[in-house]
Amino acid sequence: MKIQTTSDGFDLVLDGRPILRHRSDAPCLFVGQGDARMDMYRGNFDIEDYVIERTPLAHAVVSGSEIAFSTVPSQKPRLTLRVSGDERNGTVAFQANDAAINRLWMRIAAEEGEHVWGGGEQMSYFDMRGRRFPLWTSEPGVGRDKTTEITFKADVTGKSGGDYWNTNYPQPTYLSSRRYALHVETTAYSAFDFRRDSFHEIEIWAVPERIELTARPTFIALVEAMADRFGRQPPLPEWVYGGAIIGLKDGANSFERLERIVAAGTRVSGLWCEDWVGLRHTSFGARLFWDWKANDDRYPALRQRIAELEDRGIRFLGYVNPYLAVDGSLFPEAEAAGYFATDESGKTALVDFGEFDCGVVDFTNPEAAAWFSERVIGQNMIDFGLSGWMADFGEYLPIDVKLANGIDAKVMHNAWPTLWAEVNARAVESRGKTGEILFFMRAGFTGVQKHCPLLWAGDQSVDFTRHDGLVTVISGALSSGLLGNAYHHSDIGGYTSLFGNVRTTELIMRWAEMGAFTPVMRTHEGNRPRDNLQIDQDPQVLAHFARMTQVYVHLVPYLKSLVAEASTQGLPVQRPLFLHFEDDARTYAIQDAYLYGADLLVAPVSQAEKTEWSTYLPAGAEWVHVWTAETFSGGRDVTVPAPFGQPPVFYRAGSQFEELFAGLRTI
Repeated sequence: MKIQTTSDGFDLVLDGRPILRHRSDAPCLFVGQGDARMDMYRGNFDIEDYVIERTPLAHAVVSGSEIAFSTVPSQKPRLTLRVSGDERNGTVAFQANDAAINRLWMRIAAEEGEHVWGGGEQMSYFDMRGRRFPLWTSEPGVGRDKTTEITFKADVTGKSGGDYWNTNYPQPTYLSSRRYALHVETTAYSAFDFRRDSFHEIEIWAVPERIELTARPTFIALVEAMADRFGRQPPLPEWVYGGAIIGLKDGANSFERLERIVAAGTRVSGLWCEDWVGLRHTSFGARLFWDWKANDDRYPALRQRIAELEDRGIRFLGYVNPYLAVDGSLFPEAEAAGYFATDESGKTALVDFGEFDCGVVDFTNPEAAAWFSERVIGQNMIDFGLSGWMADFGEYLPIDVKLANGIDAKVMHNAWPTLWAEVNARAVESRGKTGEILFFMRAGFTGVQKHCPLLWAGDQSVDFTRHDGLVTVISGALSSGLLGNAYHHSDIGGYTSLFGNVRTTELIMRWAEMGAFTPVMRTHEGNRPRDNLQIDQDPQVLAHFARMTQVYVHLVPYLKSLVAEASTQGLPVQRPLFLHFEDDARTYAIQDAYLYGADLLVAPVSQAEKTEWSTYLPAGAEWVHVWTAETFSGGRDVTVPAPFGQPPVFYRAGSQFEELFAGLRTI
């Protein structure tokens, strides 16, 4: 990485790519102060900043690898950058010479027609160019579109409507079509603004530790570098390949329902019962009892049941989150040991989670993290026989609590999902079961890749809506996959059912079709199971679902090859089209189709009442429609029939897996 001085500034260049372009009349850095208002309501945030100062640092003095910035030549430097690196990797370290600075804006050189992706897990827009994206882990919201009735109702009743940029998993990292990546090493609130033609603006509510830059000649090499930087997941457990993980929360009846599902021909790898800890009933719906141990009343003789299932090749999974209900047995144990975050008076901070209060286990306290990892997850879950679980609510750290490490909770909030993932991973590692136990998370931030073996897409609405329905799962998988998260999946059928919005037969069937072409198939009964259609309540739905699990299992030899690529190269299983077709610019903005590995193109039907579907096939390959064997040349849009059970899927002619793919026609 080179600093090239000019008569009136400098250019920072990485392998021929301009990154910073500074001139006295067009500075690349602004600093100042802001006074933020942050209000949290059950995981949703209302955030507003009052900017007190935003000053351009117009004067820059380059001395070797250091750049000192000030407002005018006569002023002492307010900020100093230290540049290091080679042609492939660069670092810009920050040193604030003015302690009053708590806001920083940096302008990154941009080009017309440039595309940018990443930002963690972005559900609405895969290509981020043209919009601003605040990066703050939170509930994503219900509807996520301010023009819709459901979002309006969610905002009015619970401040929970959300917007296009709300996400459980933000990350201040993006990849550019100029074949470089930029990462901001900070946990403070930040925002990426891609609305201007000539520059991208990064806003950070702190002076960051550093900005990391990575350049590679191809997109594949760039994605591999991201996996090297942020971490790789262990291979999927062997037992997962047996079929779908069936989500039921019906107490002991779950086992009888599972038998009916299996009898229909469904290939099953696991039974997932969130309610293994018992239930409480609230106005939102049936909620779990947040005391993380088996509930004998709801699941009698559960340990024996788990063993019996495992003998049949079916694993049992549960649920956990990092909070403890005040009326549970674990709360007094943790409080006596001082393991909770505290309030201003030094007492245990209590958080209202919707008609019940909980304590926040303080993972910045090493003893508290170790206790939760061993006592709760190790003893109550792994030793009890669980083979996996949903590790939920990583985005919920309140911003007004006091933490053991003394750092402001507003700064630790984004870091919390990664700490939560580490607690889970350590428990698994302590039992020697890394790569055998599978826990999955929706919340994330920088570094979660090292610890979390599987992402899930969060709480989509039970519908086909553009910003909160089935199609958002694809964007989430593609954006997070570029940053080292190899494995992604979703609740088949969606989760959130509010204001009369309920599942349809069509929705479940289309979601199952997509799920068959993801690393893990898993169902969910949703937040209101009794109001919503379940896979075992309709013979047509169950037969269709059973067939799609057979499709999933049929593709296991191919999926295992993709898992091997994830382990050795860091490539995600679900990939944007441009990853293998970077010379085809039309692929850069596609977010409703994906490559399943290099050789399968999947374009799920993501709208209601469609019997045929159109998609773009990248140039540079011949594509074979899986169900009809019709061959299409790439570089054009095609329309194919899309009856239930035949989602639009194409494979590359000449693939080494061509015979396996063709075999799907016989299922």
